[in-house]
Amino acid sequence: MTSTTPVSVAADATAPPSPRSPAATAPSQKGRRSARRRELGACGVLMTPFFVLLVTVFLIPVATAVHLSFFSDDQPGLGFGPERTVFAGLRNYTAVLADPTFLGGLGVVALYCLVYIPLMVIGALVLALLLDSGVVRLRGTVQLALFLPHAVPGIIAALIWLYLYTPGISPVIDLLGRADLTVDFLGVHMVLPSIVNIALWSNLGYNMVVFYAALQAVPREVIEASVVDGAGPVRTALQVKAPLVRSSIVMVAMFTLIFALQLFTEPMLLSQSTPMINSRFSPSMYIYDAAFTRNNYGLAAAASVILLLCTIALSYGVTRWTNRAAAAEEAAR
Repeated sequence: MTSTTPVSVAADATAPPSPRSPAATAPSQKGRRSARRRELGACGVLMTPFFVLLVTVFLIPVATAVHLSFFSDDQPGLGFGPERTVFAGLRNYTAVLADPTFLGGLGVVALYCLVYIPLMVIGALVLALLLDSGVVRLRGTVQLALFLPHAVPGIIAALIWLYLYTPGISPVIDLLGRADLTVDFLGVHMVLPSIVNIALWSNLGYNMVVFYAALQAVPREVIEASVVDGAGPVRTALQVKAPLVRSSIVMVAMFTLIFALQLFTEPMLLSQSTPMINSRFSPSMYIYDAAFTRNNYGLAAAASVILLLCTIALSYGVTRWTNRAAAAEEAAR
């Protein structure tokens, strides 16, 4: 009589292990762990340059400014003897916030932002929508012509417009004078619009390119569907295209706000030709004057920290407001 036990034992020995057995799960777990380590290593290598720049360009200067803002240079006794650095606490911050010239500079920048940011965002968006609609011919040439002013350094752009604003040498003022029009671009009522004009001339083309690139990513099927539904070009642009590039609009508005709060180059150069712009016209000019004219580095550091906190707070507010608006619109749908 033949026994079948050895055959069944051999079959069990050669059968593959169960998927739940440790012999099967161990290699797969090791493979996943090694793949995970490789991914983390690749992410670390790619993110290292960013963190190096972040620490070097932002965190170390901010930490240095915060440290300097709590110290001041004082002279002992009746003012004789060498200066010494002493801990001042919040004295520098109190001095900055009590200085009417710094508060006036904040007011000037606030008014500048109210005028400049809407003109920049709306103007760049309108130009991008016109290029995307196909109304404008030779779009590549038009894009290049609008972008070229951004390639001009800010100091050179300010010098060019200073030449055009200065009476006696400006061909623009000469032409207006022949038409019996007198415009003082550096006067008390026109100096801020003149600064806004320089910033618009320099940055409008760049933001237009950003919006145009975002519009190129809009699905053509959505635009064709709106046309089939009877929407005209204006309605398609305002109700279809513009909402689909909301993220780009928010990004441009936020970066424009950040750069506007750092207003420095244009008024600094224009101050050489007009008494309407003093050495503390904007917060950045106040910081420059405190550090390099009055040699009060503690005061300049405190003003820098206050300006940084204002920038962070406004940027956070813009982000929160846009997120809530997007959530409300999504809930309404």
